[in-house]
Amino acid sequence: MRALTLAVALGLALPSAGLRAADDVTIEATRRDDALQVVCRATLAAPAEIIWETLTDYGHLADFIPGMRRSRVLSRSGAVSIVEQSGEARFLFLSVPIEVTLASTERPPDRIEAKLLKGTLKRMDGAYRIVPRAGGGALLSWTGVVETDAMPPLLGELVMRANIGDQFRGMVREIERRDALRREAGGRR
Repeated sequence: MRALTLAVALGLALPSAGLRAADDVTIEATRRDDALQVVCRATLAAPAEIIWETLTDYGHLADFIPGMRRSRVLSRSGAVSIVEQSGEARFLFLSVPIEVTLASTERPPDRIEAKLLKGTLKRMDGAYRIVPRAGGGALLSWTGVVETDAMPPLLGELVMRANIGDQFRGMVREIERRDALRREAGGRR
């Protein structure tokens, strides 16, 4: 996903007023050699179809992912989209530009894998997974590894930790917003 590159961080941004907050949003980040292993999870009331639609809306990710300025599809071939993204990772007074090109492989109905092809990150691979829940809604998770060589290891880790959760929460807020619109329309799309 690309939706995967910039789509993750540890911020505490709250959902917009009037939108239903996701239950149990968790962000875990642990150092693994020179990389950061990240696991983000959110239990959502939205149906899997709305989650999938939001995750794969590559051309509009910059509209709702904090720190992302641009996201565009360069090409599509079968299940694989080549997505170019740019933005910045911010932490306190520090701002680090991020430019990446990803291969996003869609494995309907429940998995989207992303792999860095080129860019300012040294490494970024990960996957979104949607697990429907009995009674409705789904568990959304993103698991990935991010490594940067643009900053010293400790500083790079702090910057990436500070952005991954914010951006995952941005994705969750957009899923909730789209689901609220669907509910307001009486379930019609």
